[in-house]
Amino acid sequence: MSALHDALTEYLAARRALGTQLKWPESSLRGFVDFVEMEGAKFLTTEHAVRWAIQPVGVQRATHAGRLAIVRGFAAWVQAIDARTQVPPRRLLPATKRRPAPHIYSDREIAELMAAAGQLRSASGLRGATFKTLLGLLAATGLRPGEALALDIADVDLVAGIITVRESKFGKSRLVPLEESARVALAAYATFRDTVHPRPDTPAFLVTTRGSRLGASAMRWTFARLCQSVGLRPRLHLRNGRGPRLQDIRHTFATRRLIEWYRAGLDVDRVMPRLATYLGHGSTVETYWYIQGVPELLLLATERLERAAGRGDAP
Repeated sequence: MSALHDALTEYLAARRALGTQLKWPESSLRGFVDFVEMEGAKFLTTEHAVRWAIQPVGVQRATHAGRLAIVRGFAAWVQAIDARTQVPPRRLLPATKRRPAPHIYSDREIAELMAAAGQLRSASGLRGATFKTLLGLLAATGLRPGEALALDIADVDLVAGIITVRESKFGKSRLVPLEESARVALAAYATFRDTVHPRPDTPAFLVTTRGSRLGASAMRWTFARLCQSVGLRPRLHLRNGRGPRLQDIRHTFATRRLIEWYRAGLDVDRVMPRLATYLGHGSTVETYWYIQGVPELLLLATERLERAAGRGDAP
């Protein structure tokens, strides 16, 4: 192993020892080190970092900036060992990122997607049941898709009607209460799943027909096909096309809660932390984005501010 790879191994170990959660795959930096070595370079330079960072084509500029930021941290570490190392300056690459506007699903669209999911074929019928349950769970709770996939049987209390989300984004855990209809639906799925796989090889709550944990790739691919079947995405041969995302079900959940609160005349600023905690957001700033991303919410928020200004109240 080269000296640069040795330095990378030490760098990663040091960051983990400090309790830092790496927000990017380790393979990214190893790919950069491989790139530098293929160039025959004796030390890291800004030129190498930029050329590696902008390699991906057809991506947002923020992706290039993010790759460069990954290198910057490592280069600063290596510079303490080898003074010849160049640390790329900040903001060398523009980091403008366009956050996609969410698709807010109607009740009819959710119902059609769940119906289509229930018709997915498999010998046992478990494939359809799993995907229908996944969609219903996301719609009823606002969980992140990845959080739903990570749930174990022990995390879903079907008696108390409470889901435990463990160490999700930002390393936080939280309890998510279930409405009775959602609890009953999850209990029915669990009974059917256990009938098909009475001795599972995985503790996962949502499983495939083989009894393994449902994976992210299969989840996204199948959801895209379901969207095509109900007309939410164009039908393309061997391609998923562009259209509503699975993550947008979470946006829909949050948006509906905010709309209900505004229409009920609640002080949304005061109850927003409650929704942020429920969704597992790091701060209310992320939750407030839902207002900016949905025109109806933005209108309701504006009307509230205007009413408060007319009364002379603080917004």
